[in-house]
Amino acid sequence: MLRRPVFEKEPVSKLAAWSGRLGVFALAVAALSVIILRSGLLEIVPALATFAAALVFAGLAILLAFASFVTIWRQGLSGLGYSLLGILLGILLLAYPGYLGYRGLKLPAISDITTDPTNPPRYDVLARLRPRGRVDYPGAAVADKQRAAYPDIQPLQLALPAKSAYDVALAIITKRKWLIVDTRAPSATRRDGSIEAVARTPIMGFRDDVVIRITPNAQGTRVDARSASRYGTHDFGANAARLRAFLEDLDDQAGNVSEPRAEEPKKPAPAPKRPPANRRQ
Repeated sequence: MLRRPVFEKEPVSKLAAWSGRLGVFALAVAALSVIILRSGLLEIVPALATFAAALVFAGLAILLAFASFVTIWRQGLSGLGYSLLGILLGILLLAYPGYLGYRGLKLPAISDITTDPTNPPRYDVLARLRPRGRVDYPGAAVADKQRAAYPDIQPLQLALPAKSAYDVALAIITKRKWLIVDTRAPSATRRDGSIEAVARTPIMGFRDDVVIRITPNAQGTRVDARSASRYGTHDFGANAARLRAFLEDLDDQAGNVSEPRAEEPKKPAPAPKRPPANRRQ
């Protein structure tokens, strides 16, 4: 039996090689779909289809990697590095969708969250950007699911004048880099103030529409908020998390704002003293 020379390399397993190639290809397709979504080059459906294809390639890379382990063990082939690369990239791409799927099983399939389901803040300018049929709040059924899943999403009461609360809310939205599309400050002629903005999800860049309503009352100012996904029926808790974080920041920063003091009435200036009349000797 002829022995293979020591310096001759072992042949690479084709399954391992294809596993690594599919893993790299899946990563490139996923990156392309994210770029398409965030830039708005295509509609959301083709972009999501591209991302779904990347997940399919990632799953195939993992399956081929496990199959290559058998051939490498039995036939003494090389290519273990390709297999490990395919598994690593496949798990990397499937981890986040898997986490979202896990959250989706625990959370209700709703995508419109508000602090006031009975009288939710209304979209005005953003109503022109949202798809038809997704402008008004869905109704009582969604409100019941929201109360059960997110009982902490409640209106925020601030001991501040409406204008001060509006300024703090606008500063927080600006710091979070939400795209502000409309602002209406409360004034003597306009009782309620409102801010409309567009927020983006961290990875995929999905657009969620946010509206903040500032209403003065006897205790100071009541703040209501609404965040709704522009597409889809399940937000996986993203809108509730956004409102929760915003209201917590608003409450914290409002506590550092000093209330404007009313100006004290100015005292009338004392009348100038008249010089005493000259007395005749």
